[in-house]
Amino acid sequence: MNDSHPKVSAAELIWLIGGNACPPLVDVRREPLFRQSETLVPTAVWRDHLRVREWARDYAGAAPIVFCAHGHNVSELAAALLRQEGVSACILEGGMEAYVAAGGPTIRRTGWFDPGAGPSRWVTRARPKIDRIACPWLIRRFIDRNAEIHFVAAEWVRNVAEEMQAIPFDIPDVEFSHVGDTCSFDTFLDRFGIEAPGLRELALIVRAADTDRHHLSLQAPGLLAISLGLSLAFADDRAQLDAGMPLYDALYLWCRWGQGEKHDWKPERMRAGAP
Repeated sequence: MNDSHPKVSAAELIWLIGGNACPPLVDVRREPLFRQSETLVPTAVWRDHLRVREWARDYAGAAPIVFCAHGHNVSELAAALLRQEGVSACILEGGMEAYVAAGGPTIRRTGWFDPGAGPSRWVTRARPKIDRIACPWLIRRFIDRNAEIHFVAAEWVRNVAEEMQAIPFDIPDVEFSHVGDTCSFDTFLDRFGIEAPGLRELALIVRAADTDRHHLSLQAPGLLAISLGLSLAFADDRAQLDAGMPLYDALYLWCRWGQGEKHDWKPERMRAGAP
């Protein structure tokens, strides 16, 4: 077996998970093993490693990371077949086993999304502000990177969801909505069992801003102001979502890595002769 394929460690993949720089992840575990597994890697899509020619074009120029159960022959074969199709793939060292052992974030298998069945569809109310940008960000960064997000008039959300076989969210009396004092973002975390460094801190900021309880988070007023500004800046909801994705990327990375950093630049220190 060709052992020359580039590899990434579990620690390197954990660093990438949830970020905008995370490449496509392809779960090539044998189908019976994949189907019986209750634990999934965020945004990973399952593919049959013996049918690479049928799906390789989906990753043209994308340099995906492929992984199997232990990082041995199955992922090596998938990477070799991808290379034959002109796709440069990396292999996750140690596979799913090493990733889980290293504490990598996972999501729970649910009946709402099948990572082997194509992009998921989600529908919510038009003119989003906070939760309806935060939740699509969470979906695309931790559940399904190719998810379709649709914004429609509030009174048509259920009808459109039924017609499109989509999942409605952030409206009353659906699975993904506010529960008690929490917001839809919290519900997504709970339903999919998503636990990743920084996400609960981000959830608190979203909840505080979305439910007008700014005493819960010092960052909530800022998020509200920027969210309302985005809504004013974009008449098209999809364009607003595209603009809002980097906002939540940045806020998530701050929650994960940057909370201890201060901005204390003092220009007087740059003056000539200053100690």
